[in-house]
Amino acid sequence: MAQPKKKGFLSTLYQNRVAYVYIAPFYILFLVFNLFPMVAGFLLSFFRWDGLSDMHFTGLQNYVNLFNDPLFWKALWNTLFIGIIAHIPILLGGLILAYILNSKLVKFNNLFKTIYFMPMVTSAVAITIIFSNLFGYNYGLLNWFLSLFGEAPINWLGGDGSLIKVAVIVMFAWKWIGWNMVIYLAGMQGISNDIYEAAEIDGATHVDVIFRIMIPLLKPIILFTLIQSTIGMFNLFTEPFVLTGSSWTGGTNNGALTLMIYLLNKAPQGGTLYGYASAVAYVITIMIILISTLLNKVTEEREPKQRKAVRA
Repeated sequence: MAQPKKKGFLSTLYQNRVAYVYIAPFYILFLVFNLFPMVAGFLLSFFRWDGLSDMHFTGLQNYVNLFNDPLFWKALWNTLFIGIIAHIPILLGGLILAYILNSKLVKFNNLFKTIYFMPMVTSAVAITIIFSNLFGYNYGLLNWFLSLFGEAPINWLGGDGSLIKVAVIVMFAWKWIGWNMVIYLAGMQGISNDIYEAAEIDGATHVDVIFRIMIPLLKPIILFTLIQSTIGMFNLFTEPFVLTGSSWTGGTNNGALTLMIYLLNKAPQGGTLYGYASAVAYVITIMIILISTLLNKVTEEREPKQRKAVRA
C-alpha cells in the first residue's frame, strides 16, 4: 500500500494561510517592539555610544566598569534591602487581609477589596507626594505625632540618608499589599470547602487548617506574587526619586539610590552612556531570572519532602 505523500513546509503554509494571517500581527508586533529592542540592547551593551556619534566596540568593558563602580554596589544593596524588608509585610499582610476577607465575619467585602487595591491603580507620583508630607521634617504628620510625646523631629528624608529607606519601604509595602491580597483571596476562594470540612472532622485545629492546608495549597500563588514583587523591587524608581526631591543620586549619601535610578542616571535622563546603561539593564534582567529560578527550585524541593511527611 502506497504511503501518503508528506506535505512540504510551503504547501502546509499555503494550506493554513488564513490562520497564519490572523496570528501574524502579534508576531510582527512582537518582533518589532519586543525581540528587536532586546537583541539591539544586548548588542549595544558591548559598545560605547552617546546616542549621536559613532559607536565604538569595547567588548566587556562596560560590564567591567559596572562591577568596579561602588555606586552600583550601593544601588544593589539599597534595592535588595528595601525589597527584602518590604516583602515581610507584603507577604504576611496580604495573607492576613485575604484570610480576614475570606471569612464570613466581614461584611462589605467588595468595598474593602476596592480600598486595599486602590494603591495599585493610583498615580505613584501623587502617592509619593502624600508620603513626602507624611515624612516631612517641619510639617510632617509623623514628626507632629512624635512632638506630642516631647520627642525631637526626625529628618526622615534627609540627615545622613539612612532613614530614607524607611519611607521607601513603607510606600513599597503599602502599594503591593493590596495586590497580593486580591491574588491570595482569589486562591483561597478556589479551595473547596470540602477540604476544610474533612479536616475539621479529622480533628484539625484552626492553626492546622491554616498552616497544613491553606498555605500549602496557596504555594504556587505565593510563588507568583513573590516573583511579581521581585520584578517590582528591581523596577523601583518613582518612590525614591520623588521622595528625594527628584535626585538622580538617591538623596543624601545615596541613601535611596536604587538600580533603576542608577540605570536612568547613565542614560537617557542623567547622561548619554547608552552602552553602559544597556549593560546595567541586562545585569538587572539576569538577577531577576536568577532569583525567580531560585524561588522555583526552593518550591520544587520542598513539595516532595512535604508529600513524604504526609504519607509517613
